Amino acid sequence: MTDNTADRTDDERRSLGQAPDPVLPGQTAPVYDVPRLVAVSFWFWIASGVVLIAGQVYSLIIKQQLIDALVKQTNDPNLSPAKIASGTTTLLWTLFGGAVVFAVLLALFAYKAREGTRSARSVLTVLAILAVLFQAVVFRSPITVLSALLLVIALLLLYLPASTDYFPKVGRKLS
Repeated sequence: MTDNTADRTDDERRSLGQAPDPVLPGQTAPVYDVPRLVAVSFWFWIASGVVLIAGQVYSLIIKQQLIDALVKQTNDPNLSPAKIASGTTTLLWTLFGGAVVFAVLLALFAYKAREGTRSARSVLTVLAILAVLFQAVVFRSPITVLSALLLVIALLLLYLPASTDYFPKVGRKLS
């Protein structure tokens, strides 16, 4: 029994749990029939990344206020104000770099999810869980809470019943 999958559209292949045909150099990419919820979710992912970066920029702007508060709270004689300032500056710039990388990852995988790649949805799920935990436990501010809320909304939109058919289920045949 031969199955001629070359005659199927990418949407038909996706509904059968198959990957879309690859786009070769010189070919135009196919136009996908993206469900509205998946398209809206894509923009929520992008907005979350932008808000996450904005939160870290805000932290850099108020860096001196954070340093002053930490110096006032510290009772350890081994920690000088210069050490606190240096450590705080390093931490804030590291968090900013991490936010930029995280936002790029969110955008990349959101783009792939918008194309119907099931594994991208799985990666976005893991990234959202990690981000929400990090923002809730380690570095909580009103801006990062907003970013976490946007992440949760974006994730829920990808798992609503109207969206799930867009992501093909991988068959379990091992023959």
